[in-house]
Amino acid sequence: MKHSRFALLGVLLGLALGAKATELKVGDKAPDFNLESTHGGTYQLGDKPVVLAWFPKAYTRGCTIECKSLAENGHLIEAFDVDYFMVSCDAIEDNKGFAAENNAKFPLLSDPTKETASAYGVLNERGVPSRHNYYIGADGTILAIDRIVNPATAAEDIAARLAELDIPKVAKEAAEADTGT
Repeated sequence: MKHSRFALLGVLLGLALGAKATELKVGDKAPDFNLESTHGGTYQLGDKPVVLAWFPKAYTRGCTIECKSLAENGHLIEAFDVDYFMVSCDAIEDNKGFAAENNAKFPLLSDPTKETASAYGVLNERGVPSRHNYYIGADGTILAIDRIVNPATAAEDIAARLAELDIPKVAKEAAEADTGT
């Protein structure tokens, strides 16, 4: 009996260490996804850099603060040639209502099966995503990961990280055409 307890402990320890060894890191290929969007249709990795801002749950305090930061200061991110999304495991209808309530013009993505969240390693012990940002290059390589995110300054912090990563800015003429100026 004593030996079987040690064997079980060894197996559990091995699994725990193995889980840490497979955690995504900078330089890894980002897992592709096909997630439903609040804008209709689905999104996946494309041919330009992407920011995935994982958030725990729609309509919660911290997530509302983060969404408002991105909605009010999204122009800072839009200055870069990048697609950005907030992503959660909420149902698409919940994310649509949450986006509308917070005046989010950018797409929110839904992963109700938690398959993509699992692939990115963002699920916490309660089975909801931790607030992490993944910066993915045009070639699908993870350029940076923010595992500590301040919801109140989310947009500013993402824009600063994009600048640090030397993500190209959008051509001024194209940006003006998009805003109608």
